[in-house]
Amino acid sequence: MTKKRALISVSDKKGVIAFAKGLVEQGIEIISTGGTKAALEQAGITTISIEEVTDFPEMMDGRVKTLHPKIHGGLLGRRDLTSHMAAMETYDIQPIDFVCVNLYPFKETILKEDVKQEQAIENIDIGGPSMLRSAAKNHQFVTVVVDPKDYERVLTEVSKTGTTTLATRQKLAAKVFRHTAAYDALIAEYLTDAVGDKDPETLTLTYDLKQVLRYGENSHQQAAFYQNTLPVSFSIASAKQLHGKELSYNNIKDADAAIRISREFEQPAVVAVKHMNPCGIGIGETINEAYRYAYEADPISIFGGIIVLNREVDRQTAEKMHQLFLEIIIAPSFSEAAFAILSSKKNLRLMTLDFSRKDQAIEDEKVSVLGGLLVQNQDIIKEKIEDWQVVTKRQPTEDELKALEFAWKTVKHVKSNAIVVANNHQTLGIGAGQMNRVGSVQIAIDQAGTKINEAVLASDAFFPMGDSVEYAGKHGIKAIIQPGGSIKDQESIEMANQYGIAMVFTDIRHFRH
Repeated sequence: MTKKRALISVSDKKGVIAFAKGLVEQGIEIISTGGTKAALEQAGITTISIEEVTDFPEMMDGRVKTLHPKIHGGLLGRRDLTSHMAAMETYDIQPIDFVCVNLYPFKETILKEDVKQEQAIENIDIGGPSMLRSAAKNHQFVTVVVDPKDYERVLTEVSKTGTTTLATRQKLAAKVFRHTAAYDALIAEYLTDAVGDKDPETLTLTYDLKQVLRYGENSHQQAAFYQNTLPVSFSIASAKQLHGKELSYNNIKDADAAIRISREFEQPAVVAVKHMNPCGIGIGETINEAYRYAYEADPISIFGGIIVLNREVDRQTAEKMHQLFLEIIIAPSFSEAAFAILSSKKNLRLMTLDFSRKDQAIEDEKVSVLGGLLVQNQDIIKEKIEDWQVVTKRQPTEDELKALEFAWKTVKHVKSNAIVVANNHQTLGIGAGQMNRVGSVQIAIDQAGTKINEAVLASDAFFPMGDSVEYAGKHGIKAIIQPGGSIKDQESIEMANQYGIAMVFTDIRHFRH
């Protein structure tokens, strides 16, 4: 009776020595090649070289070595078909019963700084995926392992019966096809970017499981959190959790919204978010001052919110935040004293994020819809104040212009229809997601209350008529910023002139749905 054979060829050699020894102990012969063969033999494990099996030399700098009928025939031959077995006997092809292969480190290669395209190309594995796919296709008879985490399971089953169960082989085969699909998707993405194809005829995406969540948006929904296979440094997926319970589905979405907003500001800034809308944003000379402004913007809604600070959290700021119930605090770092204060709340999540990377590697946004996926680049257009147009008789003052700029940076992150009332250092009122624009105006102004004196107003899209401007004028708004572009722009301009409002058109719309 022919001995069973295992083909082992791995780039990641973690655990492979113990795995190979376990197979040998069960009377299984090992076929190997290259660095894997050297490592196994150094560990005292006898191996058969690929060349001995194929009777053909490795060539072309290792590009061609396993692509041979004696390898793939041994993997693909069905043991239940006499025609297959006869062909294998005719051509002296021995069955291969186990395959342990992992692939050239393409991902690790392209993540290196200044990697050249020829280096990336040389790290595209051809033989490895071919062997994996052949073995996985024939999983009724062949056990295929691509993940070192599965070594122990395979050895346990082999030690009991000399083989693995069909259920195990099916699961391992499914993992193989997921693995090779992800590998190919990453290569496709890299080469697509390299040639500048913006709208390829097929979109191949790959993500790695980061966390299985307790539940989704609601407790009856299942959910999981996946991270881009090529991690984006400035993202909730790359944030490091220092303290507190696991993130929830809603935590992740809210934190993502807060991180995006924080990217707008260079000076010390604090962003508070509830339900994916900012409830308070403050900027100041210090992070403590910025936090005070963010808190005072809406001391009610900040309760239970997510806070992002773009400077280290100091003791003074931590003492103030400690007085509130908050879900998450994200910052570049926490002083030792601040961490001690905040970590006394066992459930409060404390996270750090590399803010130095906030302008790097900004990926496209992808939103699922029933039966499809929407893809767009992020709304990160760089606007210049000198491109804005004052369309009213009154010009904004220097202080109003600063407030308009602050409000304009903020309103792009509020759900449409979006209105923000602000001064030059904090939001005062936010109207989000209303079905008509004047409704959002009313909410924002009402929320601002008595703070509206000397305030400005930003609208993410044009006013369809003059009613919103009229309402703002009656309640003390001194300056308005909006894209313009309505067929009734003149009506809004005339209303602004009537109330002595300075109105600025940007010619850029910032819908966020």
